[in-house]
Amino acid sequence: MSEKLAVENKRGLSPAALLVAGAFFMEFIDGTVIATALPDMAISFGVQAVDLNIGISTYLITLAVLRTTPKHQLITAIATLTWPALVAPIIGPPLGGFITSYANWRWIFFINVPLGILAIVLALRFIPDIHDDERHPFDIAGFIATSVAMVSLVYAMELLGAQQPQGWLTAGLLALGVMTFLFALHHFRRTAWPMIRLDAMSVPTFRITMYGGSLFRASISAVPFLLPLMFQVGFGMNAFHAGSLVLAVFVGNLTIKPATTPLIRWLGFKKLLLINGALNVLALLACALFTPQTPTWVILLVLYLGGVFRSVQFTGVSTLAFADVPVSQMSYANTLFSTATQLAVGLGISLAAIGIRIGDEISEWLALGNIPGSSFRLAFVMIAIICLVGMVDTLRLAPDAGSAVSNKNR
Repeated sequence: MSEKLAVENKRGLSPAALLVAGAFFMEFIDGTVIATALPDMAISFGVQAVDLNIGISTYLITLAVLRTTPKHQLITAIATLTWPALVAPIIGPPLGGFITSYANWRWIFFINVPLGILAIVLALRFIPDIHDDERHPFDIAGFIATSVAMVSLVYAMELLGAQQPQGWLTAGLLALGVMTFLFALHHFRRTAWPMIRLDAMSVPTFRITMYGGSLFRASISAVPFLLPLMFQVGFGMNAFHAGSLVLAVFVGNLTIKPATTPLIRWLGFKKLLLINGALNVLALLACALFTPQTPTWVILLVLYLGGVFRSVQFTGVSTLAFADVPVSQMSYANTLFSTATQLAVGLGISLAAIGIRIGDEISEWLALGNIPGSSFRLAFVMIAIICLVGMVDTLRLAPDAGSAVSNKNR
């Protein structure tokens, strides 16, 4: 994915590239749907190809929006742009269960054909032809180092969450990932034409959303996997019932969208991210209090509010990241932000597995095995703590951070 991003940076956004992006963007939901409906297929090459296309498409579409949207309209644009990333993992489980129960798994792919055609038509009609005049050589060393670092770190995190972790292999992968990551940072600062420029890290708002924001994105990425597992494995619900409950998060994501921009303009970024971030942590902790006897309406209310807080925080962090980035640095800043986002999503899934494993150990140590879903509930506590740690960076924001976008002081 990183190689493709770098190539597109050099060539500019052509209509052809955007047509491909529009068509593949309709596949955004497929990864989660397939993982629910066909667990064995989820580890196949085909799903990895879908994930690759998702990464490329998301990057291209985001870059097109960032480079053509005035600063004062950036909040609304990103609020619209981010909802598929929030919605897809939530509606995937119930949709996958419904399709495989009442139709055929092949329809998971067939339903994207008319949507993809519509995306092509809309791309031809509305997306401008954007070009960069500069052409630079491809950074092979940076690409290899970044790829090795990301694969090693994600795989090591996955091994940490396994039932029988391989100690030496995990330690070796962690060491390799850290070393290649440090080499990549050193290389990007020294080479003339790096694959990923780090100039945007000098912008305080971008830097803070990269650090603390990545922890937030990792924590919320774990939720769509923890909730169905807790409901099914911990509480004994069937797949469709569990997926239907999780839809409350989706409803919360969407219903708050029209209010996101007014909230940011009213409170400003710092105050909103602190207040809403604290509420998001409380919603995660509330999930840890669920039991099989919890009334359905209480579960739905908590998940709905969690979806509201999740959506507001996601939009706020994503918008603030680019609020103060100069237009000349927008392309490389988007490459860096998109790469960090994809890595955070992958780590979020691994964190969910690690949280469950830690929960198993604590449950056994404290003799909590007779409490239904205890390991999953403890995993939610761990995820909430990670989200809380991610908020520490928000305290470092200036009171008027992102005011060029929010118009808070105007």
